[in-house]
Amino acid sequence: QVQLVESGGGLVQAGGSLRLSCTPSARTASTSHMGWFRQAPGKEREFAAAIDWSTGRTYYVASVQGRFTISRDSGTNTVFLQMHSLKPEDTAVYYCALRSGYRIIAGRPPSRQGDYDYWGRGTQVTVSS
Repeated sequence: QVQLVESGGGLVQAGGSLRLSCTPSARTASTSHMGWFRQAPGKEREFAAAIDWSTGRTYYVASVQGRFTISRDSGTNTVFLQMHSLKPEDTAVYYCALRSGYRIIAGRPPSRQGDYDYWGRGTQVTVSS
């Protein structure tokens, strides 16, 4: 039984920075990818960033490219999302996700909700104008 626990959300001014962290509540047998999704009020949940646990390769949605950085600590299965130059449109609940196993996703980024097996409860990020 694995549950992801996010932390680091809060209220920041436009142009500011914030770092999110996510740690599994229980040890996982293996980790393929960890990622971040976000859901703004009245909108569908969307992919933000992901990292391949084995290779460290990263993936980003175009709207956060160059502003957000995803990284990992393999020893603790912790994933981080460092966010810079935050904009009001970044306001959303941010969800951490983990894909277990050793399967490889070929030909596309791991950007679908169905690519992941475990989810966190979400942490609120609010960016004021």
